[in-house]
Amino acid sequence: MDALTAIHTRRSLPRLALPVPSAAQLAGLFEAAACAPDHRLLRPWRYLVISGDGLAQLGAVFVDAIAQQDPVRAAAEGERFRQMPQRAPMIIVAILSIEDHPGVPEWEQWLSLGASVQNLLLALHAQGFAGMWRTGDMATNTHVCSALGLAAHERIGGLIYVGSAVADKAAPAAPKSVWSQWPAL
Repeated sequence: MDALTAIHTRRSLPRLALPVPSAAQLAGLFEAAACAPDHRLLRPWRYLVISGDGLAQLGAVFVDAIAQQDPVRAAAEGERFRQMPQRAPMIIVAILSIEDHPGVPEWEQWLSLGASVQNLLLALHAQGFAGMWRTGDMATNTHVCSALGLAAHERIGGLIYVGSAVADKAAPAAPKSVWSQWPAL
């Protein structure tokens, strides 16, 4: 699949199933992710792969996190939080490892992580897999970050739900024009 076809046909699919990428395929996917634009080659990101029993463990972490944050919400929505990781057979946690660098501000490092995740999503699609980039309450929760072993200078940039598409998704409506010429001709 050529690059433009991958870009134009990739979709965020909420329903994912087995199979997932093999260890060898994951290695190639992360090589693609590492090709992202990266000022000063800091590589300010890393990835954590969760599958199998790890998904149930992550669900328990989510329940604990919401219980610490809001016990009333946990009582009402605990099972929903427990099931969140079960939406796909694999989750790849995209982690920003912020580097203190005089020439590369934090916002540039976030952009590099975003480009890295986009490369990962496109590479998944090109290999016949699907993914959905999610954030939400759990991506910024300190208990979740701690349970996943993040250091003080690290943040979750997203939970990438990975698997094979259960159903296709229609292409979105044509985008509005997002460019213009400067100076105007």
